[in-house]
Amino acid sequence: MDKTVHIALIGNPNCGKTTLFNELTGSNGYVGNWPGVTVEKLEAPLRRDPSVVLTDLPGVYSLSPYSPEEVVSRDYLLGGEPACVVDVVDATNLERNLYLATQVRECGVPCVVALNMCDLVEKQGDSIDVDALSERLGCPVVGISALRRTNLDALVEAAVEAGRQGTASPAPAFLTGEVADAVDECSSIVAPHVADKARLPWYAVKAFEGDGAALEPLGLPAASVAALDAVRSGVEARLDDDAESLVTCERYDWIEATVADCVVKAPPRLTASERIDRVVTNRWLGLPIFVAVMVLVYYLAVSTVGTWGTDWANDGVFGDGWFLSPASAAAYDEASEEYADNDYSGQVDAYLAAAEEAGVSTEGVADAVEEGDTAVVEDFASRAQAAGVVATDVPVHDADGNFLDSEGNVVLTDASDEPRLAAGQTLAYHDDVDAAAFLAASEAAEPVPGEYGIYVPGIPVVVEGWLDQAGASDVVKSLVLDGIVGGVGSILGFVPQMVVLFLLLCFLEDCGYMSRVAFVMDRAFRRFGLSGKSFIPLLISSGCGVPGIMATKTIENERDRRMTVMLTTMIPCGAKTPIIALLMGVLIGGTEGWWIAPFFYFLGLAAVIVSAIMLKKTKPFAGEPAPFVMELPAYHLPALKSYLLHVWERVSAFIKKAGTIIFVACVGVWFLSNFGFAGWEGGDGAFGFLPSMGAVPENYMDFSLLAAVGGAIAWIFAPLGFGSWQAAACSLSALIAKENLVSTFGVLFGLGEVGEGSTLLWATFQQMFTVAGTFSLGAMIAFVAFNMLDAPCFAAIGTIRRQMNDTKWFWAAVGYQCGFGWVVGLIINQLWELFALGRFGVWTVVAFVALAAILFQLFRPMPKARTGHAETAREAA
Repeated sequence: MDKTVHIALIGNPNCGKTTLFNELTGSNGYVGNWPGVTVEKLEAPLRRDPSVVLTDLPGVYSLSPYSPEEVVSRDYLLGGEPACVVDVVDATNLERNLYLATQVRECGVPCVVALNMCDLVEKQGDSIDVDALSERLGCPVVGISALRRTNLDALVEAAVEAGRQGTASPAPAFLTGEVADAVDECSSIVAPHVADKARLPWYAVKAFEGDGAALEPLGLPAASVAALDAVRSGVEARLDDDAESLVTCERYDWIEATVADCVVKAPPRLTASERIDRVVTNRWLGLPIFVAVMVLVYYLAVSTVGTWGTDWANDGVFGDGWFLSPASAAAYDEASEEYADNDYSGQVDAYLAAAEEAGVSTEGVADAVEEGDTAVVEDFASRAQAAGVVATDVPVHDADGNFLDSEGNVVLTDASDEPRLAAGQTLAYHDDVDAAAFLAASEAAEPVPGEYGIYVPGIPVVVEGWLDQAGASDVVKSLVLDGIVGGVGSILGFVPQMVVLFLLLCFLEDCGYMSRVAFVMDRAFRRFGLSGKSFIPLLISSGCGVPGIMATKTIENERDRRMTVMLTTMIPCGAKTPIIALLMGVLIGGTEGWWIAPFFYFLGLAAVIVSAIMLKKTKPFAGEPAPFVMELPAYHLPALKSYLLHVWERVSAFIKKAGTIIFVACVGVWFLSNFGFAGWEGGDGAFGFLPSMGAVPENYMDFSLLAAVGGAIAWIFAPLGFGSWQAAACSLSALIAKENLVSTFGVLFGLGEVGEGSTLLWATFQQMFTVAGTFSLGAMIAFVAFNMLDAPCFAAIGTIRRQMNDTKWFWAAVGYQCGFGWVVGLIINQLWELFALGRFGVWTVVAFVALAAILFQLFRPMPKARTGHAETAREAA
């Protein structure tokens, strides 16, 4: 026989319920989903008694079926599993919290009320008569402080005792007068159909309210339903109000009387939270303060602390390695910078080229320089010196291989890596390189990390060593290093940045500030058909779309929640930064242009606003946004344990949901890009691993499966100005992970390991949009705009599917995102071709039709939508 005691925790949002759950269980519970919905289910055994299992129900204001959270909470309480329910009540706001308590008491489940935040009540100078409140509610009431861990043992003892007794005390009479009489009459009608008489008060009230979903399990006959309708309609006619509102008013009358009897309030005075709110929620100061706060958050997470961590992860853990000592790292960086500034490799290459022109054999010399074979190098140098070889006009390069001008600035190049000098700009040159200078350059040793301190090799280096020792084949090495370690590492490299971002955002959320932000933004967002609660997911998505989409679960209205899910990832996330940097390199010859990144952030925000207005005027989304109701908790320092758990929940979700999906996706892209048919000149046409085939050319990827896939879909993007298979393949890889676009582009064009700051990378990117010698800026911007606005990465797409919990809505979301991005790209490219290049065609007409349709949808009047009974009742409540 199962002796496990199941105890459910229920309460309003921000009442401290999850903090209590974490304290009682030690935190690490099982996180799943309630059947059929996207609401998370959290369970864990009691820390001091594993036979007691706690279930943390979603935060709800009532048990009325208006949101998925309220439905699952109600169904769980009535399902018979919990032996006891602990209703966590915010003692500083009894009037709001006791409404849920009155409903819980009617469910027929043994109940204990936990008066949380009693320490704050005392601090305010108020006092609560716990015994009197217990007598009024007809169940045990225990005053606690989950944050201070006060009186938790007494609460557990009371809950376990109530659960093991298994019998609920009768619910008090919350209703009076004619409403109570009507409910009694409904009780007599439904009583024959209720097996557990302890739940009869619940079903009687729901019968009077006309809650069909609640009564469905009873299977009432038509005669009983008609009798209930007659009772309800008679009372509604006499009292001139609907039944649900009448019950709501009766509950609040009872609560008002109870609070008056049980609570002694101190003389009114402004609390610290109220004084702060006068500033941070001020009509004029609220938004600027929020902007300042978020600028600081993203400065720390994206530009400084978070970037330091991400650079360490990318260059160290998933790169060559890292130093344990900062001093060692600084010394090595200084030596590496000095080595790069001298451009020794450029001098060696230039001298070898000059010797070859002079007829001096250079066979094997380059390899000898790399391997440190001094005999071969010195022999060559003596032969070259005898022939009078001197390299002149040797250009200076930086660490990225870029040409430098006489002022030390980077010089732009064309797709052939030839410098393109602006007016008045001259290249910087080394002094003439003779044999002695060549020998000095060839003997200059690149700094070795191990000579500067304790150096830990990166994961790729270690794994490559293991594979070499194991004698792994080229296919296995390529799969593991390029497909798995490289692909997954590119995602996990963002983890430090995410940690810093979520440390800051979770602190703002847990201390109570984010609730105020939603309140401040509601006024602006309501103009575009969204509520203030939609702003939080949009904000989080600027860091990463996965947690941003997950944050939409706090939006109760299903219509608003689905629309927010569809629009959230249009805000540029951190993974899209390399794409922006690529465009900046072409347009301004660098990655420091301050205006381009904000331009694309505003483009994303504009896309959200335009889409919200258009979607709100369609049938599935028509209607006013749901009334904005949100608890504004008192400002407080969050409990360290709960705060860190909150951060870990967000970070681990990013790692699991991004890492697992990206793992599969990276293996798929690796396979498509490395396998194909050897159709090049000299190839045998066989299918296999292209890099290891005979006579393989540098452009072997032109014969890969990825090239075939890209070629098959390239026609889709031709109207946008980028109809090559390479551009299509880049866009396809960006669907897997947005940051993959730049790396895929480099591989497809044989650029090797060039960095984002390479002018050759910029020039080749520009060449992809050059047809018949004419560069199309419109096509390039259309390409970037499409990849910024279309469906997000696979990790975020998977999260959208989970949050939508409906195949039709999932495909509608992905289809809209891709379609909207395509239309925006089409309009940009076709308008550029018309006004800048003087071209006009069928797609120009299509672009103008699409633009006209968008403008029509934006400015046409908002259609009137019928408001359902449930929504009307909710707004009235």
